[in-house]
Amino acid sequence: MALTIGDTAPDFTAQTTDGPIDFHEWIGDSWAVLFSHPRDFTPVCTTELGYMARIKPDFDSRNVKIIGISVDPMDNHEQWAKDIEETQGTAPNYPMIADTDFKVAKLYEMLPHDVEGDPTARTPAQNSTLRNVFVIGPDKKIKLVLVYPMTTGRNFDEVLRVIDSLQLTANHQVATPAQWKQGDNVIIAGSVSDEQARAKYPDGWEAPRPYLRIVPSP
Repeated sequence: MALTIGDTAPDFTAQTTDGPIDFHEWIGDSWAVLFSHPRDFTPVCTTELGYMARIKPDFDSRNVKIIGISVDPMDNHEQWAKDIEETQGTAPNYPMIADTDFKVAKLYEMLPHDVEGDPTARTPAQNSTLRNVFVIGPDKKIKLVLVYPMTTGRNFDEVLRVIDSLQLTANHQVATPAQWKQGDNVIIAGSVSDEQARAKYPDGWEAPRPYLRIVPSP
């Protein structure tokens, strides 16, 4: 069974460009985004790593830590970072895991458990399933899983939008509608009875259907 929303994010120790980490300890009381790459020096991933570096302050302001992963060794990560800086304008300013034994990729069900050998002997196509985004909460539970093809760059603005929704709905018993962004109206969660909603929203709400109760964002 692949990891899914609500599962505990597997813990691990790993070597990264910022030194060794224990993943759950590294997350601490923050949120986290773990995003994977088939190999170093791949073109789409090069643009993604540069973009994430540029918008890292947006994640920082939401108490979200960023960490990338590829099966390449550390010296490749270091050389790739130079390429990223030269071509994208910003080098990665967050840790990159060197998953040379495929341990993390297997823990997160991104590669088959029988994969072994020299990671640099594998082609990006052989690792094409290493294109995941996991959003993990402070409770170490997986809140979002996205999987992209190698030929489509990931939309990290959308990841930020989802994090805004996750953090809002975690604190306020609401849900967010299609195309929601910060400041838009929200929906009273189905777990909240009308009686409870009246206590929370004394001015009432808009209800085109009894199950669709719309209120301003808290």
